[in-house]
Amino acid sequence: MQDGFGRKIDYLRISVTDRCNFRCQYCMSEKMTFMPKSELLSLEEITLIAERFISHGIRKIRLTGGEPLVRRDMKDVIQRLGRKVKSGELEELTLTTNGSLLTEYADHLADHAVRRINVSMDTLDPDRFSEITRGAKVETVVDGIAAAKAAGITVKINMVALRNFNEADLLPMAEFCAANGHDLTIIETMPLGDVGADRTLAHISAEEFLAPLNDQYTLKPIPHRSSGPARYVSVEPLDLRLGMITPLSNNFCDDCNRLRLTTDGKIFMCLGHNAHVDLRAAIRKDGITAVDQLLQQALKLKPLRHDFNAQLNGSAEILERHMNVTGG
Repeated sequence: MQDGFGRKIDYLRISVTDRCNFRCQYCMSEKMTFMPKSELLSLEEITLIAERFISHGIRKIRLTGGEPLVRRDMKDVIQRLGRKVKSGELEELTLTTNGSLLTEYADHLADHAVRRINVSMDTLDPDRFSEITRGAKVETVVDGIAAAKAAGITVKINMVALRNFNEADLLPMAEFCAANGHDLTIIETMPLGDVGADRTLAHISAEEFLAPLNDQYTLKPIPHRSSGPARYVSVEPLDLRLGMITPLSNNFCDDCNRLRLTTDGKIFMCLGHNAHVDLRAAIRKDGITAVDQLLQQALKLKPLRHDFNAQLNGSAEILERHMNVTGG
């Protein structure tokens, strides 16, 4: 598949639920209203849509949320899509999680072809972790990460950079990742949804956030690439592979290869735009064959670039969608 700008589209992110057992301050408001179950894609609909996308050239699928592992039939979702990897129809099935349920799910993920996962963890400090998540325990996440590693799953830590909050946590996190063989990715905040705070106060560029690491170590660009938009450096002599996702300070849209399927069955061509097509409505009215036509329409709607910078500086309206609906 190619979009209107000639970019190859081979990566689908599926948000399987908007629910989460954390309330991270940059992701959602403290009191969230979640979708009724009837509006969510069913297990069968997720599987059928994924199969259609695979037949059109999707080679990598990432399951996201909310927190994907809180979905009640998540083990079935993983098992069904894992079969596509085992059959060779899909190159990779991955997962982004807050890590809190990994002690329960790690072996199941490994048994069904999930070879690597991303775990969102913005600090190792118990008090700051509880503050940013509104009450969660970092020890639960660290235990989950250990369980995933023991099951043979490669773990990458995603750390959102937050001004005047977790800059001091970067060095401990980098050293924790290096000691345990995990990659680390630093992610700039993105203006999605009303979270009850001024996002301009929290934003810090990856370059500025990485200053403490630059003071103590040497960062060298390396050619490594993953399925997503991260640019990588090697941190020496720490022996850490560090990624940077920089939607505001260093735009990466030229190489975008992604589509996003939301919790309620909409395909968004860009995290930073509202243009979408509604697969759930089409499937429930006309059946799975309706996906093919809408997929071609979606590719034509994919924009060249996001508008996060304009949204952050106030010259464009911040999108109402929260990250937990669209999927990270």
